Amino acid sequence: MSLLVPNVGEDVMLQNILNKTAPQNGRLKLYTNNITPAETDTEATYTEAAGFGYASILLVAGSWTITPGAPTQAAYPEQTFTFSGALGNVYGYFVVQDTSGKILFAERFSTGPFLIANAGDQIKVTMQFTGE
Repeated sequence: MSLLVPNVGEDVMLQNILNKTAPQNGRLKLYTNNITPAETDTEATYTEAAGFGYASILLVAGSWTITPGAPTQAAYPEQTFTFSGALGNVYGYFVVQDTSGKILFAERFSTGPFLIANAGDQIKVTMQFTGE
């Protein structure tokens, strides 16, 4: 599945680009409900993983690498979630603003869902945007 920016995320991003609101760091979260991201999603659409060592990850602005060109790309270093027990199925990830909690983007794992069944199981997420 491709990364999707829902309508709420588009609004937030345009407000940031046009300097109407200040940007915020993002927060990377995993979701456990069996859905495919859609344009009308909000942060409430997603059931965030909970328990078994799971914790969302703060995404700091300075860690994004932006490579200008045709196309321009933005990439964030790989992030690893390590679990302490049987969380169950994880279908994808979503990113929200750290302070407001508004959704920015989401992606369903193309090779998932991933079954977290044991202590030490991991999910690794690498995010990349391509702008044309």
